This record gives sequence, structure tokens and C-alpha cells, in this order.
Amino acid sequence: MPEFAQKLIFWQRRHGRHGLPWQGTRDPYRIWIAEIMLQQTQVAAVIPYYERFLARFPDLRALAGASEDEVLQLWSGLGYYARGRNLLRAARQVREAGRFPDTPEAIEALPGVGPSSAAAIAAFAFGRRAAILDGNVKRVLARCFGIEGARPQVELAQRLLPRRSIETYTQALMDLGATVCTRARPACERCPVAQDCVALRGGRIGELPAARKRGPLPLRRSIWLLLLHKGSVLLERRPSVGVWGGLWAFPELVSGLPEVFCRKVLGCDVKQSQRLREIEHGFTHFRLNIQPIRCQVRKIFPRAEAPGRIWLDLDEASRAAVPAPVRTLLLGLA
Repeated sequence: MPEFAQKLIFWQRRHGRHGLPWQGTRDPYRIWIAEIMLQQTQVAAVIPYYERFLARFPDLRALAGASEDEVLQLWSGLGYYARGRNLLRAARQVREAGRFPDTPEAIEALPGVGPSSAAAIAAFAFGRRAAILDGNVKRVLARCFGIEGARPQVELAQRLLPRRSIETYTQALMDLGATVCTRARPACERCPVAQDCVALRGGRIGELPAARKRGPLPLRRSIWLLLLHKGSVLLERRPSVGVWGGLWAFPELVSGLPEVFCRKVLGCDVKQSQRLREIEHGFTHFRLNIQPIRCQVRKIFPRAEAPGRIWLDLDEASRAAVPAPVRTLLLGLA
């Protein structure tokens, strides 16, 4: 066994994370749900979503029989909603196949599963020798061995794999990157491989891995119409692709005055409108500035009941599959 792997395995057994709700199981379904939720999301944020999700969908058959609305409602607030839609697609594929795939290659073929997630699922559920290489692991390898670049790191990760205790080693890599070898202020004094670390010996912790050059995020603007009528609010389903795909949100003002747009496009006669405080929501590649306009509706015309639109009472709307800023605004209207 490589000395690097030995040190990590010993360290994880004594100092790693052991109380996470998806640990201590070989159930590929539970491990798969966790790994998808953990993509680009921190453990602390995932835990309550994971527990609620499994309470509603305890096994793959239950998830495969769910509607997209049901899945997205439980996913609401976790972000990156394509993950939820892909989970549902993958669950239905596995149900048709009759069993969960048990090799990294077959797992990666499922919708929404990348190579690192597939390797983690294969290791934890089936004991396969597969190398994970997410952002945290890339940082550990870059600092410890001074190696960057996709191909060299993939080859290195494969060489470091131990012959046994692959589950413990895989968890150790995750724990080391998440809790010790962090991007800012790493706790090198607690690192089990500190004496071998190229970055620490050379005073290059701040240089490795090399920071990607990023310009300022572009700013987009949107005007949301919060239409209220007798305790109900109008929501529209967003397109299945793009930002918040498949979720319910407020109608957007495309052009003109709110009163005119509501009458011509949404089939509502607005008697009063009020601009609320602007809010900003951050995405990976841009920032969204939202101007909410509260509109008190006098009368609803028949065309307001168009496909993809729904009137819900405020309490029901706040529990629907809506993005986080929509829920925040809904709670403020109640």
C-alpha cells in the first residue's frame, strides 16, 4: 500500500468524520443520493435535505414513482436543480434495468453522475478501487505532490489507490480536503501528510493549486410580478432547461407597465402596484438583481388560467417547488 494511502487511512479512522447520515451503509441508493447532493454543496447544508428526501423517498422504487414536482419541492433551496431532475431520470432508468449498476463506468452513465461521483459511489457501495478527483481532492494532490493538470492528477490518483480499505481511503481524501487542507487557512499542523507536502516545505501553500483568473460576474436584471388576489398568488412554471428549470416562480415583466402587461399577458386587472425592496441572488456565473412589484388584483379573466400558470394560496405556494428567493418573498407576503 502506498505510504500516502496508509497515513490517510490511519488518520481517518482516528480523526475523520464518522457521524454523517449516509455513512455506515452499503446501500447504493442512499450513497448515490448523498453524492449527488454533495456536488458543489457543503455537508452542513446537505444533511437536512438528505434526511427529508429519504423520509419521503426511502428507496429507489419510491423515487422512480415520484413526479418532478414532488422531487423539486424537496430540492427547493438546495440549488443546482438539474441534479434533482437527473436523479428522477436516473431512478427510472435503474428501475427499468432491474438493479443499480456496480462499476464506475456504468454508474457514470447515469444522468447527472460525473466521474468523481461515480468513483465515490462505486467505492462506498461496492468496494471498487476507483479514484475520486473532485475539487477538494485536486487541491490536496496539488499541494502534497506539486502536481497540477487534469491528466497528471488522474494518473497520480490512480497510482495512490490502496489495495484494501478503499472506502476508508476515499473518505479520508474527502475529509482531508474539506476539513484540513482547505482553500483558505489550511490546518497544516493537523495534516497526516504534512511532512511530505511539497507546498508546505516550499512555502507555496498560497500558490497551489494555481488560482484561476476570474473577472467580475456579470449582472442580470429581472422584474418579478407578485400578483395577489383574495389570499392567492400567481405562479408560473419555468422552462425545464435554464435557471431554476421546472420550478414555480413569479411571472416576469417583459416590457411596458405592470398594469398593462398583467392585463394583456396574464389576464389580470390590477388596481394597485407597489415596488418592493430589490434583492440580489448569486449564481455560479452571474448575479441576478430582482425588482419585485407587488400587484393587488381586482379581477381575474379566464385567460389567466393558462397552462403553466397556477393560483395558490400563500401558504401552499411557500411549500411548493419554488426557488429560494421566491420562497423568501412569499413568506414576506403572508
